[in-house]
Amino acid sequence: MPRHRIFLADDHQLVREGLKLILAQRSDFDIAAEASDGFELLALLKHSAPPDAVILDISMPKLRGLEAIHEIKALHPQVKTLVLTMHKHQDFLCEAFIAGADGYLLKEDVAKELFAALDAILGGDLYISSLLGNELKDSWIKLFRQNKGVPAAEVLSNREKEVLKLVAEGNSNKEIAEQLCISVRTVDHHRANIMGKFRLKNTADLIRYAIAKGYVT
Repeated sequence: MPRHRIFLADDHQLVREGLKLILAQRSDFDIAAEASDGFELLALLKHSAPPDAVILDISMPKLRGLEAIHEIKALHPQVKTLVLTMHKHQDFLCEAFIAGADGYLLKEDVAKELFAALDAILGGDLYISSLLGNELKDSWIKLFRQNKGVPAAEVLSNREKEVLKLVAEGNSNKEIAEQLCISVRTVDHHRANIMGKFRLKNTADLIRYAIAKGYVT
């Protein structure tokens, strides 16, 4: 039986430990690396052999799982990505598949569905948690992956998403500029673009939007 290398990315160590206990029941799965945030995950992918699959959370510090998926697919298109989340809202489900996710599994379904999800995505299929599976058909997911039906004004660039997350976490424009290695003026520009796209009036509105969309918890 072929062995599959798995990367885990979740900011809660207890979640990672629980996943390792479950995966240890199968001899064909090896936990090759762990990360506690999106940036750490991307660093691992850039400096080590690519895994067969990555299991990652949506809401992580520094870089959300959904933005990380964009980078994963750019670096290693063949790597399968399984989103592991507590978010049941259809918006998150659609956004995950737009980003390029291969599977979407609710944390409450992990114990009974993790192996089914991994077997499906490693076999080239898409997987949705059984509690949500009837809400989207494969053909609809593929349409969302092509960004069809998604208003252009509602699509943020990866940089805008990074800025939005850092603003919502309480960073000043100067701190954001330092973390992203860009100018304060560029941060101002991205903030203005975000607020314009969603007709947000002030920073409080921006933070509420970021929380609603899972950029921060």
